[in-house]
Amino acid sequence: MEQKIRVHLSKMVDYSYDIVIGTSLFSRIAKEQEKNLTGGGVAVITDSLVAPLYGTKLVAALEEWHKRVHLLTFPSGEKSKNRRVKGLLEDRLLRRGLGRDATIMALGGGVVGDLAGFVAATYHRGVPYIQIPTTLLAQVDSSVGGKTAIDVPFGKNLLGAFHQPACVYIDLDTLDTLPTKEFLAGLAEVVKYAVILDRKLFDFLEEGMGRILSREKEALSHLVARSCRLKAWVVKADEREENLRKILNFGHTIGHAIETCGRYGWRHGEAVAAGMVVEGLIACGMGYLDLHSFRRIRKLLENIGLPVCPPEGVEVEEVIRITCLDKKARQGRPQYVLPCGIGEMKSIAGLYGVSVEEDVIRTAWGEAKNGEK
Repeated sequence: MEQKIRVHLSKMVDYSYDIVIGTSLFSRIAKEQEKNLTGGGVAVITDSLVAPLYGTKLVAALEEWHKRVHLLTFPSGEKSKNRRVKGLLEDRLLRRGLGRDATIMALGGGVVGDLAGFVAATYHRGVPYIQIPTTLLAQVDSSVGGKTAIDVPFGKNLLGAFHQPACVYIDLDTLDTLPTKEFLAGLAEVVKYAVILDRKLFDFLEEGMGRILSREKEALSHLVARSCRLKAWVVKADEREENLRKILNFGHTIGHAIETCGRYGWRHGEAVAAGMVVEGLIACGMGYLDLHSFRRIRKLLENIGLPVCPPEGVEVEEVIRITCLDKKARQGRPQYVLPCGIGEMKSIAGLYGVSVEEDVIRTAWGEAKNGEK
């Protein structure tokens, strides 16, 4: 006899958290988190570049308040963001006896945040974690919003989970040691926010680039805070990327494919910059974006010192194939989020994902390669 039993799980959960932006925050992190961290131990996960710069400093600050602090490192770079390294980190946590009452701190750039966050999402079915981003890209983008992921041979960020951090601490002092190319790559994400949501931010970037490139703290504080506010607004409206949150992927559909095809020879921000140019040209080709606005976007990226054309050796046909595996793809067809002006994105019937014919992509790719328009 057939029976049906309903499991009632409807509930409201508050996953709100604070983003703290300032300087000299490590001692504050340790003190503020004293009441939140239980006796289960703290694992600081970082990479081989950040560990000697800030890992031991953070551990020393934490040890003033907590007895069980562990520093776990892995080789720096996108190539470590994979199943194997994730498993190694989890095994090390288990060997050290950390349980469900442990807390993970992700100290580093986007790779560290994505990887440590995914470990936190799955370790003992989920433990709390804190984001402490040390690169501009992570501070303005990847540390906020709860997206965690690893890469697989089929593409970038195809395995992951939504797992919101308990808190985000952004110490602007860590940008002092950030290599120039990494700093410029982080600015690509700020340009993205300006294009998709904030014309005034775009104007600020155009007018204040000298202050920004000299890493003036006041200018950086403004960029980081504004980017975080914009992302927080989008995440609040659409945590799981059902619609609005897709706009945060401007430049990323092509950018992720460039990274995958180029075996991560380019930094994420560099690939996104080239991706914004190609996708901007797609928007022009479809009649959404005017040529003057596109040229402003490309010129700003050029002035920063970011790539505005795809890398040599990456073929458009392979890029098209990779985009069909993109997380936004539906029925094997990629969906693009495209600007219709600076500070505004194209929506059709209230939906932001736009299907694009392959010939339009090929034309835009060729125009970007040749520096046309």
